Amino acid sequence: GEDTEHVPVWCMRQAGRYLPEFREWREGKDFFETCRSPEICCELTLQPLRRFPLDAAIIFSDILVVPQAMGMNVQMLTGKGPTFTEPLKEPEDLERLQAKVDVQKELGYVFKAITLTRHKLEGKVPLIGFTGAPWTLMSYMIEGGGSVTQSKAKRWLYRHPEASHMLLKMLADVIVEYLLGQVTAGAQALQVFESHAGILGPAQFKEFSLPYLRDIARRVKDRLKEPGQDVPMIVFAKDAHYGLEDLSQSHYEVVGLDWTIDPQSARERTGGKVSLQGNMDPCALYAPKVTLGAFLPLKATLLCSLTITFHFLT
Repeated sequence: GEDTEHVPVWCMRQAGRYLPEFREWREGKDFFETCRSPEICCELTLQPLRRFPLDAAIIFSDILVVPQAMGMNVQMLTGKGPTFTEPLKEPEDLERLQAKVDVQKELGYVFKAITLTRHKLEGKVPLIGFTGAPWTLMSYMIEGGGSVTQSKAKRWLYRHPEASHMLLKMLADVIVEYLLGQVTAGAQALQVFESHAGILGPAQFKEFSLPYLRDIARRVKDRLKEPGQDVPMIVFAKDAHYGLEDLSQSHYEVVGLDWTIDPQSARERTGGKVSLQGNMDPCALYAPKVTLGAFLPLKATLLCSLTITFHFLT
């Protein structure tokens, strides 16, 4: 929330998709095997920084490593994206999940990647860690992959609310330990992605998403108080226009905005309680340089010292 000389910019997703060196490193390799190699994750995290004067780095990983740690099999299929071989279909399937996850054992490769990358960055820019939020992960685990309507996952919310809360709590418990492990490994900020927030209406968001977002931030911060650590946290609930006021009071220092939200309105609605980030349409990068050059100063003026995020979709 401090004033800066320029608008900070970083790439919110694996920006390397457009880099030839990224494609060379990824060619012929299984995606999740790549995620499990600390050395490769470090290299892929650093590649955009060698090209552009970005203000932060975000560790190369994926939100679906958490369901994997809980015992689910996920594959990244060419032309299809993430695919669960056995998605959750009924509440009884929760018994297949590993509720108590040893994050050091199951996700230690992420922690090693973070530590290695921190050393390689040599303090030039901060390193951001991240996780998917419980509802977003739940929807993937039930849908079995990407979905436009998330109808299978929403069916659970309507027909199996108790089981839904049970699964969301299981995920929140793992996520808290996962985020704390990232901080111990060297992450200097944490982002929680509620990428499927827009699938929920206001009532479902307040019941099945917001309480868990708040719980994660509160528990992480409470645990970090003991060693006296202060790690800022960012929440990005895509398309949750109706939730801005609640999100600004959910224990996060930063609330991410998608490109459909008017930034001035967001600033008024959040009452200056948090820093704001984002609002740039990634497809704006297709615009001619002259157009983009005129667009960015306007954003900088409107948003002051906000972080612009480039959301590169799979």
